[in-house]
This record gives sequence, C-alpha cells and structure tokens, in this order.
Amino acid sequence: MRLWSVHPKYFDRQALTACWREGLLAQAVISEPGRGYSRHPQLRRFQATVEPRATIGDYLSAIVDEADARGYRFARDKIRVAGHGRTLPVNDGQLAYEWAHLLAKLERRSPSVWERWREVQIPEPHPSFTVVSGPIAEWERVVTPAPGRSSTGQQEAGI
Repeated sequence: MRLWSVHPKYFDRQALTACWREGLLAQAVISEPGRGYSRHPQLRRFQATVEPRATIGDYLSAIVDEADARGYRFARDKIRVAGHGRTLPVNDGQLAYEWAHLLAKLERRSPSVWERWREVQIPEPHPSFTVVSGPIAEWERVVTPAPGRSSTGQQEAGI
C-alpha cells in the first residue's frame, strides 16, 4: 500500500488510480478495525488522528478532485466520511524520499509525465499534509539501490 504524501497532480494515470484504490482499502481498514491489514505502517498517521475516518476521507477527496480535473470518473460517493479539515504533518525527508521513488516509477512507465516533473526539486505535498522538518518516517520501508544500479533501476520490495 502506498498512500503518497506528494500532491496527486504529479501522478501518472497508474499512480492516480492505484492511490484511489489503495486509499479506499485504507478507508475500509480504518472504518472496520480487524479487516484487512489493520497494522499496515502507512495507516499509522491516519489512525493516530482524532477522526481517522474523516482524515482518510479528506485524503481520498483530494485524489478524486484530481481525477475530476483530468476527466476521470472516480466514485466520490465511495468516500464514507470527510470534513476533518486538518492537515497532518509530513517530514520533508519523507516527502523527498517519496518524490525520488515516484520519479523513478514515472521515468520507467510514463516518460512524458516524468519529463514534465523531473526538474521539480521540492514537490508540493498532498493537500492532507503540511511539511515539517524531519527525516524519513520511521514506518517507511526504505529501499536502496543495489551497488552499481541507479535509483531508477531499483527493485520494488513491496512499496
């Protein structure tokens, strides 16, 4: 599961649809504890809020807003609760890690999207997040390239 901290405007079609699908899965797990992988590390930041269901709903709302802007039809009515209205912190180290990870994916599968965004040094965060100073999140499964391989040639390791 990847619940990106970067703004969905940077996503290619595959990342946008995957993030929507995985966000809906996260919503189901948060709404019905014990269902699915309820201890998934990326869920922690949503589960730690006062209103986890509304927080994940707000996250999903931004994804469907981007889909709408592109002319896609994501079923907004699948968002169970929204309106928490508060942002979550995301460390600048986490955002930078995810940005490098996303750029590597885009370079491989959507070169035109990669070309559009490759010069961006510091991406905007997803609207659900506010950037704060700090390292990569402790829950992140950091993947490092094998010796002699570029970051674009790294293997995925489940992220």
